[in-house]
Amino acid sequence: MTTITERCRALGTRLRPRAFHPDLQLLSRLLPGGIVSGPLTLSLVRRATTRPPKGGFTDRAGTVPALVFRPAEGTVRGAVLWLHGGGMVMGTPAQDASACQRMADELGALVVAPDYRLAPEHPYPAPIEDCYQALSWLAALPEVSGSPIVVAGASAGGGLAAGVAVMARDRAEVDLAGQVLVYPMLDDRTATRSDPGAAHRRLWNDVANKFGWRSYLGREPGSAEITAYAAPARLQDLRGLPRTWLGVGNLDLFHDEDVQYAERLRKAGVPCETEVVQGAFHGFDVLPTDIGRSFVSTYVAAMGRMLNSDA
Repeated sequence: MTTITERCRALGTRLRPRAFHPDLQLLSRLLPGGIVSGPLTLSLVRRATTRPPKGGFTDRAGTVPALVFRPAEGTVRGAVLWLHGGGMVMGTPAQDASACQRMADELGALVVAPDYRLAPEHPYPAPIEDCYQALSWLAALPEVSGSPIVVAGASAGGGLAAGVAVMARDRAEVDLAGQVLVYPMLDDRTATRSDPGAAHRRLWNDVANKFGWRSYLGREPGSAEITAYAAPARLQDLRGLPRTWLGVGNLDLFHDEDVQYAERLRKAGVPCETEVVQGAFHGFDVLPTDIGRSFVSTYVAAMGRMLNSDA
């Protein structure tokens, strides 16, 4: 029989897990393992999270509503298609507005963030086709034509960015300078496995992942019919994809699938930088911490190298 003291020690260990980075330890006690688990929680989260800007999305990327950000000074020297996260089921570009304006100002780039359709109301291929249409529109703009373009996104947006990069390669309509994948959601097969690291998940866990993939695919994850456009980790031939930067925390549910994808890119001859942040969970960079700010600076700098064709 355990004593009260032993129980308190055990509780203290769970509340202060040493695996988390010091910047994230306090927050790790307060944040949930996952945000959504089904239709009810999705409805509540959608009501509580960022709304579209006042007046709605007045910009459009083709037929897709979007937010467009221009550098405060100077002329446009490239473009970024930024795809927001939200597990394929929630979120809007407005949640990343300040980050997108920062990209535009620091990179001297035109940044377009489409309000792609969300599952489960609009399952695959609607979201990724919206994103690709926004890319095609962006590439055709007179102020962008001939300039380098980077496709980028975080979480589900990172997965969509990877899928858009595959589409761009296969359709040969837009030549990308690079892809920046921030803890991307790449592999539906992760949702078919048990998660041994469940205790360290924050904001996106196995339950949320299963719901997100099921909603997006319109079927159970792991099905043989699922294509690489929907789940880029299923892509067999990675040759010809653009230069890549990929970053993820080692406590993120997507860590293994992301690192494996990066390794496969390198083996296929695709230049790929990988940033693995020790002690970081999913979405840690949106929190007000030094480690989060440093991570954002790292991937914005990677965009800059791609847009300027630096080695």
